[in-house]
Amino acid sequence: MGAGVVLAASFPKIGIAGFAWIAPALILLSAIGKSPKQTFRIGYAAGFAHYLVSLYWLLLIPVTGFPILGWFALAVYLSLYPALWVWLSWRMFPARMDSSAGTSTFQAWSEQFLSVPWSRRMAWCLFSAAVWVALEMTIARLFSGFPWNLLGSSQYKITPLIQIASITGIYGVAFLAVWTSLSILCAVMVIIRKPTIRSAWIGEIILPAAVLLALYGSGYHKLVQPERQRPELKVALIQPSIPQTEIWDRQESSNRFRQLIELSGQALTNEVDLMIWPEAAVPGLIRMDDDISQPILDLARKHKVWIIIGADDFKPHPGAVKLSDSDFYNSSFLVSPEGEFVASYRKRNLVIFGEYIPLAKWLPFMKYLTIITGSFTPGDRVVPYFLTDLHTRISPLICFEDVFPDLVPEYVSEDTDFLVNLTNNGWFGEGAAQWQHAAAAVFRTVENGVPLVRACNNGLTCWIDSAGRMRQIFRDAQGSIYGPGFMLARIPLLEPGEKRIPTFYHQHGDLFGWTCVGITVIQLLRVLLQNRKVRRAGTTQPVENTVDKS
Repeated sequence: MGAGVVLAASFPKIGIAGFAWIAPALILLSAIGKSPKQTFRIGYAAGFAHYLVSLYWLLLIPVTGFPILGWFALAVYLSLYPALWVWLSWRMFPARMDSSAGTSTFQAWSEQFLSVPWSRRMAWCLFSAAVWVALEMTIARLFSGFPWNLLGSSQYKITPLIQIASITGIYGVAFLAVWTSLSILCAVMVIIRKPTIRSAWIGEIILPAAVLLALYGSGYHKLVQPERQRPELKVALIQPSIPQTEIWDRQESSNRFRQLIELSGQALTNEVDLMIWPEAAVPGLIRMDDDISQPILDLARKHKVWIIIGADDFKPHPGAVKLSDSDFYNSSFLVSPEGEFVASYRKRNLVIFGEYIPLAKWLPFMKYLTIITGSFTPGDRVVPYFLTDLHTRISPLICFEDVFPDLVPEYVSEDTDFLVNLTNNGWFGEGAAQWQHAAAAVFRTVENGVPLVRACNNGLTCWIDSAGRMRQIFRDAQGSIYGPGFMLARIPLLEPGEKRIPTFYHQHGDLFGWTCVGITVIQLLRVLLQNRKVRRAGTTQPVENTVDKS
């Protein structure tokens, strides 16, 4: 379980990025020489520790009981993936690792390990890295997906290296980390087996080291290129820092809305083209309540400013006679300087148990597993926002939509100036969720070659350039990312008539990831066929590429 804690520490807030390059090896090392069932259990224990630690912020949701249940249940589910990775990685190892009595020492294990030729050890490292990626691809999609804390996101600060994501997506960074980690494991085995030969271990890491050096150098060269002078959009990002308990408290609606208007007025004393409010900033249904909509429209008219806001929306069912006979949406709205609602976007990827209850019609008891009393309806399309007089095209995302690698390319076209994410992580207090969310968002900019502006309720409000560099982060007077205030930023735009050059990832999506899935399926079928041969032969002894069941 200690290896799982090391892995968790590679992510924010602790954020020791180097731990991601050793944790996979530590997890596999803890299962060396074990039976298949034991390797699965060890991988599960490591994964369970990792997810309990890295997702601790779920416990900060300000209600009783449900956070503990959700935190525990999510860890129980997600831990299956590292368990599968450890099990399949050792099943693919091209030699038996004998754990019988008298041989269960690192010296003996290293001898068995190194009995495999270098080329096959290196292939094993590459195959295991591919399996890791394949499992992350599954996490990102199964049960509506939860691509949170994918291994690559731990490296968000190492901007030269993460430029590879413009080709492979975030999964390429994870592949490099796991490949390197297992190559280090091979080097350690060489050192244990041949301690007197100082340079023997170099051969184990020279290939991944050379690849890393080349990729880092290429990324660095890209980042140091002179930047073109571009037209800029002057943006005010409002961070109201509304406690989640107040968002749920209808009696506080008027008070928090008044404070939001006052904060916006302070921001608009500056010359601003666009003002952005976060998700859940507006209480109630904005299109139904003039007491809410009119102050916003008046603000736009008075200051001649475009406004993007996060608010709930609804669509009545045919023949509806009451409000409850409607579909409700987590939405954003674009308000023009003339004080008119000119566009709206409805969130497409909803949070399970946070914004909708799965299978509620068929499994009514599911409603008791969450604090929400109703469900949002997902939107059905991308809606770009056009600031017509400023010749600017923006694509809005809501909440954790910016953590999905396969979703965001749909929002980027050749004339998209930048993405906007409106989010509310106030559910999770002042924890690591805000940093972890922003770390994942960094990769969407590299993958698609487009800047991202993030307006958040209580952090992390920032803007990230097209190379994944956090150019500006909001901090309050005390230096905290969580407090109320506003941030002024200048966002570079495309030149009139300029078309954005698409990245390889934007054009081809998860080609690298699906390749890893294909490799994993082939290896899994190979293991299953070997097991079938063993059973048909009527022996309990494993064949080559399997592990003893002692």
